[in-house]
Amino acid sequence: MAKTNRSGGVLGALFDNSKFSTAFPVQNVGRVVSIVLDEIHPRFKELGEWNGLGTIEYTLVDQPIPATQVYPTAKPYDPSIRNFPLINEIVYIAQLPDTDIGRFTSSKKSYYMSVVGLWNHPHHNAFPQNSNILPPSQQKDYIQTEAGSVRRVTDQSTEIFLGRTFVERGNIHPLLPFEGDRIIEGRWGNSIRFGSTVKNTPNTWSSTGENGDPITIIRNGQGNQTDEGWIPTVEDINNDDTSIYLTSTQKIPLQSQAVKLNQYFSYPDNGKPTSPNEYAGRQVILNSGRLILNTTQDHLLLSSQKSIGFTAVESINFDTTNDIILQAGDVYLGSKNATEQVLLGNTTVNLLNTLIGELIKLTNTLATAQVTGFGPLATVNGQAAIINTTLLNLQAQLNTLLSNSVRTV
Repeated sequence: MAKTNRSGGVLGALFDNSKFSTAFPVQNVGRVVSIVLDEIHPRFKELGEWNGLGTIEYTLVDQPIPATQVYPTAKPYDPSIRNFPLINEIVYIAQLPDTDIGRFTSSKKSYYMSVVGLWNHPHHNAFPQNSNILPPSQQKDYIQTEAGSVRRVTDQSTEIFLGRTFVERGNIHPLLPFEGDRIIEGRWGNSIRFGSTVKNTPNTWSSTGENGDPITIIRNGQGNQTDEGWIPTVEDINNDDTSIYLTSTQKIPLQSQAVKLNQYFSYPDNGKPTSPNEYAGRQVILNSGRLILNTTQDHLLLSSQKSIGFTAVESINFDTTNDIILQAGDVYLGSKNATEQVLLGNTTVNLLNTLIGELIKLTNTLATAQVTGFGPLATVNGQAAIINTTLLNLQAQLNTLLSNSVRTV
């Protein structure tokens, strides 16, 4: 069982500079002391203000801690893809050209490259500067680790200082890789996998297709997991917080919340849509607690070769300040089995208006009708007058039957 120290031992062998390729002139290996992420950093102005974002202060791993507290600094090597290290993580330090190369071609300064994967874990790879001051449980975690073993934090955190806001979580799982994968992982269960179908493996997307069929999975949040953060996991569309799946031949076991296919006609050419958890082919799946599609300048267009389905547990709402236009061969309301036809509003009102008008003429006549030799027909006259009044009231209300906003053809 090997212990580590700052002057040699396991770390000294690990960071033997002679093993690095001459293509990258790595001259030192440093432990991060601080990093400039905002104007709160004590050396913010000195290190270039906002131009110094990502600059680290460091100590050399294989040398004693300097007596002075003015630590050497290094800037990020790649300005476009940044992997900001945590305090106590270890990075490669290289001497490369700086902005004075216009005057002195040999002018150089320090840049840091990738974080050394001491624990081979995306959450953090920090190693305390003096592990002997940690509690016994953490000394075992950091010092008494045998070659090939992994860190097994079981209390959700360690006492090692990682930064002002970064608090270690012991239940963040790395992704389990499969042959040929390229994986980008954040520190909090967010990841991008450029993978493929890999038969006979514990992933959820390789039940169809052939080995090598491409798939891209973007995941944000690993959902509910066990507390054993050292055990790798695979993406789970039904458990992860938010997912985007780009498939080719794969079948994704999505447990959709409200998809109902019983109201679809079985068209001879394509039939009903395949259930989301049964479809195997090219598709994009977005799955999250909430989805928003928003445009700020132009239209939102949805187009489909076959059908567009809307299903919701509670309601479907359409709201606009102008027009809703529905154009179709046939429109079925309530069910695909609907057989009753919708009346044309204006035509119906005109017909009713004509009918009531004729009835008014009839009641006017009956209200004053007399029998020769006998005089008025009191009962008929009175009832006709009552009906006449009712008809006039109905006629006055006919136009209120027409909607002010809905039109049909």
